Amino acid sequence: MSEPKSQNIRWHGANITREEREQLLGQRGCVVWFTGYSGSGKSTVSRRVEQLLLERGVTAYGLDGDNLRFGLNKDLGFSAEDRKENIRRVGCVAQLFMDSGCVALTAFISPYRSDRQAARELVGEGRFVEVFVDTPLEVCEARDPKGLYKKARAGEIGQFTGISAPYEPPESPEIQLKTDGRSVDECAAEVVAWLAEQGFLSA
Repeated sequence: MSEPKSQNIRWHGANITREEREQLLGQRGCVVWFTGYSGSGKSTVSRRVEQLLLERGVTAYGLDGDNLRFGLNKDLGFSAEDRKENIRRVGCVAQLFMDSGCVALTAFISPYRSDRQAARELVGEGRFVEVFVDTPLEVCEARDPKGLYKKARAGEIGQFTGISAPYEPPESPEIQLKTDGRSVDECAAEVVAWLAEQGFLSA
């Protein structure tokens, strides 16, 4: 990772360790990183997982790709360089949420393995949960909830993942979520069950 441009800075630690914070919260922080094609169901499933966790008393928060482009990442487009910076920023924010003891849920196409790996390394092994929302491209295109595939096919949108830009699927995700023919509740329950089995929902 490159050094910050600012030189006269130093890291300020907290008065309480992560482990102590997690004991007080009664849960373990992690980053649940949903990745997949546009229209695969990433945001829908992640929002439902967030709701289920909150109903269980688990501190959780969802970071959505579109939402962050209205604020934090409003200066970024969809070139390869901007996509990389988009994911770098998201990884930094998610890592802070995780460090606070929160279950941070991110829903981003994040098409490049190298960018997802960089986020994993930032968050730390054992705290990064990659969820591959494995929905076939033809199913995503048939859904086309935003009408983006139609525009991409017509040449109105350039650098569109799956059409004019690549998507590199995870090779060994923690969770491979098959959504075709399954309900949102079924998919969300699978993620919550995995988190519970791995001890993230209790400390």
